[in-house]
Parts: sequence; structure tokens; C-alpha cells
Amino acid sequence: MPDAPIRPRRSFIFAPGNKPEMFPKAMTTGADIMCVDLEDAIAPQHKAAARATTLSWFAEAALDGSVEAMVRINPPRTPDGMRDVDAILSSPKAPPALMLPKVKTPGEITALAELFDEFKIPARLHVIIETNEALEAAWEIARASERIDALFFGGVDMAADLRCRTSWQALLYARSRVVHAAAGAGVDVIDVPYLDLNDIDGMRREAEAAEELGFSGKGSIHPKQVPILNEVFTPSAAAVAHAKRIVAAFEQADTGLVVVDGKLMEKPVLRSMYRVLARAGQV
Repeated sequence: MPDAPIRPRRSFIFAPGNKPEMFPKAMTTGADIMCVDLEDAIAPQHKAAARATTLSWFAEAALDGSVEAMVRINPPRTPDGMRDVDAILSSPKAPPALMLPKVKTPGEITALAELFDEFKIPARLHVIIETNEALEAAWEIARASERIDALFFGGVDMAADLRCRTSWQALLYARSRVVHAAAGAGVDVIDVPYLDLNDIDGMRREAEAAEELGFSGKGSIHPKQVPILNEVFTPSAAAVAHAKRIVAAFEQADTGLVVVDGKLMEKPVLRSMYRVLARAGQV
């Protein structure tokens, strides 16, 4: 699959679906993605009201696309997830994108995409890989529908499934598999939020490690985390200048090898350099 058009997905933030007064505030935090949550943030007895409130807001909101707004529904194979989907099908204006949690198989994605095709619902899909089954099938899940724009790594649920800690090292294999699947499908891949709000330095280190591994962005649990995430996942001026030198060197050369800044470069590195420049241009 070719890479999808690049847009900023450096950071995301949730707003609980039963608190509509928080939706506009979340849109102004600087996060590239604002996701209204109908799943974990909502107690079972409040899900029906949160669903109605959320879909009403999306039906009326004037979204200009500068912030990618979406809804995390309940797992589609569950009763609450089925109610979410049914409400979306009958909504006068569906949310532009949905985040799908607890996915286990590519068939779940295919079935939902086909249903939306039938009802002419244009919603894009963002899939959370957070179950052991999804980790095994990540490559197929990432390619299950052309509606998919990104994979999200759900580290907390994944650690519970894998019976491991939530540390970076314990989840490195799982993270790498998700990056591998997303790269194969040409979609973005976004890391789990860092849950210790008081450890800003720790969050920065983990975000930098995620960026090095190939992630496009990382979640936040508070607006104060967003500027750091945006900084980490935006190519630096030095990285952009380096990429431009490499691109220029290959454009002027008649071979597949060039030397830039004293280092030998082979032509496949151009793909990474073009991506750096595209990511820089998007923000």
C-alpha cells in the first residue's frame, strides 16, 4: 500500500463523551487529534446519554479540519459498540473519524467498513492495537480497509494481555510489531499516552524513544503534555536542513551513492528524507 497523504498526528487528547463543555476546550489544546471518548471514560449507566450528546455535537459542530476530531466508540462486537454504530448510521451527520478499541481481527474492520459503505458513511478509521489477538494479526488489520488512517498502540491493555509490565522495555516487541504493521500499510502509528503527569522529563524521553522507533505521535492525558509532544514529533531545523542536503546531493548525482556530511548515503535513504521534509511541511 502506498503511504497515505501526510497530516500532523503528533499528539492527541481525549474528552469524555458525557462532558460536551470540554469538547471545544480540547480542540484548542494544540493537539493534532481530539477524540471524544465513549468507551473507558464513560460508566455503563451513562453510555446512552454520552452517545446522544456526542453525536449531537458532531452533527452541529463546524469543524474546519485543522484539528482532527473523532470519536472512540465502544468495541464494535459488544452491545454498547453495536449501539454506537447504529446511532452513527442514523445520525444526520456522522463524526469524520472513529477510533476503534479492543479490535481482535481484521474481519471486524472489514465488516464495519462494508456497513459504512452501504450507508454511505464517509468516516475514517483509527484502530487501536491493544489485544494479544490484534498484535498477532496487526499486519492484516492495518490493511483491512482503505478507510484506516492510523494504528494506535494501547499499551495498558496490551500489557495486561501479555502479562507484562507497562515499561518501555517490556512492551518494545509489541510496539515494534505495531510500527511494522503500520509502515507496511503506509499509515500513521501513534503511541500510548504517558500516564505520570508529574514526570514531564520521563514523558519526553519516552516520546523521543517512540519517535526513534518510527511512531508518528503520542497521546496525552493533559494539555500541558501537548507542546512537548508536538516538539518531539516535529522534525528539527537541523533534521530538515540535513534532509535537504541529502535530497540535493542525489538530485545532482548520476549514481545511487553520495557522500553527505562525511557519510556514505545510498539512494533508499531518500524515502526517509522526503518523509522528513513532508512532515516538516505539514506543521
